[in-house]
Amino acid sequence: MNTRRFDVTAIGNAIVDVIAQAEDSLLAEHKLPKGAMNLIDAETAEKLYAIMGPGKEASGGSAGNTIAGIAALGGKTAYIGKVAADQLGEVFTHDIRAVGVTYDTKPLVGGLPTARSLIFVTPDAQRTMQTFLGATTQLGPEDVNMDYITSSKVVYLEGYLWDQPRAKKAMRDAAVKAQESGVKVSLTLSDSFCVARFRDEFLELAEKHVDILFANEGEILSLYQTDNFDTALQQVRKHCEIAALTRSEKGSVVVNGNEVHIVDAVKGVKVVDTTGAGDAYAAGFLYAFTQGRDLATCGKLGGAMAAKVISHFGPRSEVADVKKIAASVL
Repeated sequence: MNTRRFDVTAIGNAIVDVIAQAEDSLLAEHKLPKGAMNLIDAETAEKLYAIMGPGKEASGGSAGNTIAGIAALGGKTAYIGKVAADQLGEVFTHDIRAVGVTYDTKPLVGGLPTARSLIFVTPDAQRTMQTFLGATTQLGPEDVNMDYITSSKVVYLEGYLWDQPRAKKAMRDAAVKAQESGVKVSLTLSDSFCVARFRDEFLELAEKHVDILFANEGEILSLYQTDNFDTALQQVRKHCEIAALTRSEKGSVVVNGNEVHIVDAVKGVKVVDTTGAGDAYAAGFLYAFTQGRDLATCGKLGGAMAAKVISHFGPRSEVADVKKIAASVL
């Protein structure tokens, strides 16, 4: 790839995660859809926070986790996402800059607070997310630094952000500008419920603007409204140049036209918390991709990054661990 300032620039929801362990009975009692991301208002966020057990606060957001992972691997990265000028906003800004990500989106002054996601992790390691979007809803086209977009190898878009009309326009504008500049456009579908809300739009986006699509099995089945993975696989290869599809313990499948790579999952991993697994996979994949590695290696590094993140509590791995993973795969 041509020399550019950034390997990847990501646009996403800038969120601080609050992660706590919970029993299935608590989810049932409060009617929380297990394993999904559900949007909530400020009042509900306060009520749910009050019933959470001891929690761990960590800067998160799907694309934020991915871009932090790429930076930890040694990639040159930038991030576009909206926080408020408050304490959690300062936490998010410090954390993402500390791992080497260029981040200078202007914070929101007054009004809504920084977004937070209340993550309930059940004994089976499934994560159930209740997310108050707060300041992220104010992200708009004016926040997108097009110089970052045009000087990147890949632009990475977070499907969760599609819920916000102005953010949707910002991502569309970024995708078009990226295409005009010869920059690859990548999209993560984020969540099967998100796909169900915007299926037609995601299909159009995939066909017209997306070069690299990330999805787990549930998301890709939802996108093509089928219960057969192979059927979805045949459909997605017609829409995108590259699709990286994760299948939990079955590993992942990477397709590029007639080229198909089946990547086995890392063996012997004790699953502690699945939060951030897909984000970590995308980080490994995109880092390897922007370094010119073949697609099989991209999938392998993605799988190794995901295996590490699910082996501990929280959505991001330590930089030292990430470096070891890269050394073992690349």
